[in-house]
Amino acid sequence: MSETNRRDFLSASAIGAAALLAPSGVHAAADNMIKVGVIGCGGRGRGAAINTLDGNPDVKITAIGDVFDDSIKSFIANVGKAKSTKDRLAVTPETTFVGLDAYQKVIDSGVDLVILASPPGFRPIHLEAAVKKGVHIFTEKPVAVDAAGIRKVLALVEESKKKNISIVAGTQRRHQKGYLDTIAKLQNDKAIGDIVAGRVYWNNTNSIWFRPRKEGMSDVQYQIHNWYHFNWLCGDHIVEQHVHNLDVANWVLGSHPLRCNGGMGGRVRPCKDPNVDGQIFDHFALEYEYPNGFILQSFCRQIDSCSPGVVEEHFVGSKGRCRMKDGLWFINDEEIKGGPIGPYVQEHIDLVNSIKSKKHLNELQQVAESTLTAIMGRMCAYTGKSMTWEQALKSQENTMPANLDWNGKLEVSAVPVPGKTKLI
Repeated sequence: MSETNRRDFLSASAIGAAALLAPSGVHAAADNMIKVGVIGCGGRGRGAAINTLDGNPDVKITAIGDVFDDSIKSFIANVGKAKSTKDRLAVTPETTFVGLDAYQKVIDSGVDLVILASPPGFRPIHLEAAVKKGVHIFTEKPVAVDAAGIRKVLALVEESKKKNISIVAGTQRRHQKGYLDTIAKLQNDKAIGDIVAGRVYWNNTNSIWFRPRKEGMSDVQYQIHNWYHFNWLCGDHIVEQHVHNLDVANWVLGSHPLRCNGGMGGRVRPCKDPNVDGQIFDHFALEYEYPNGFILQSFCRQIDSCSPGVVEEHFVGSKGRCRMKDGLWFINDEEIKGGPIGPYVQEHIDLVNSIKSKKHLNELQQVAESTLTAIMGRMCAYTGKSMTWEQALKSQENTMPANLDWNGKLEVSAVPVPGKTKLI
């Protein structure tokens, strides 16, 4: 879309309404307001924007960007209608960007903080640009979909710390009182003694959403539109969703795994053409080995008509057991109480407080390690081979297409076959 057409479109659509909701100069005198840009205006971007506005009265949204016009319009409609947030939606046609380069324009628009909520395949590129600019970051998980992306992210850890950039990741359990108190009891009080076994689950009772191709879409446009089904964008559901549970395991154990063994996984739903249906699996069963020989069992599933749905973390110790899930935490059948603020809001409160206090949170290392934990499991299941942490980190797999063309063709690889798919 040309600059002229973009402005004409936005002025004639919902952006005009946003300008009315946030007239010029409404916050001009509020020098302490934190200006936020949102990159990726889909469901998670809209949710994160509302979460940060709900939790922080001194925050306003001043720039947004996405590759799709309809995501922009939906963002404005959803964020702009809420009583608690509409007066702080301060975007204009000049600070609303559409296209593959929208992320850079948002970052360069004068914002203090960016929310990164595009499909995960783009995360390393967007993180790199934000760290280079020196803006604070809320990044959704996962932060990469392959080893090449992880290496890029890990290289940003020290640079972001030197620049005093606050970075909070969308692993919201780390900001949830029930999890914080429970894990403190496990680690500091040895509430279940020495932890000897664990298992984590993200087992859904149905499959993930699927968005059909719209008329006139190029391959690249369709794949980004239906991003969950393509590895270069999603990383498979073990990386996109199960990373939450694996992050809790790394947190409890104070380490990332050394090896992934016994990887099993596959795809139940049919795939007539991976260019249409995608190539991700819908179930994984893995065994992770941590230092001192600790074994973690890992399961995730997205298959219709399966039950029960289980999204939990369990740990067994020499003096008892612990069970954790969103909203419920038990140590030896004693319930640990949660807090009054939901984790999706609390993580944004913690981020903004760290910016204002200059006690900068930086969660990039831990979320990168949890993401690689999930990537290693995917590699193990795809190939049917054991894999070490070093092998996963040094893998030459790089799924991001070179010279990505918005209107271009893009062939998709076949569904992986354990025992035949090779390590790269």
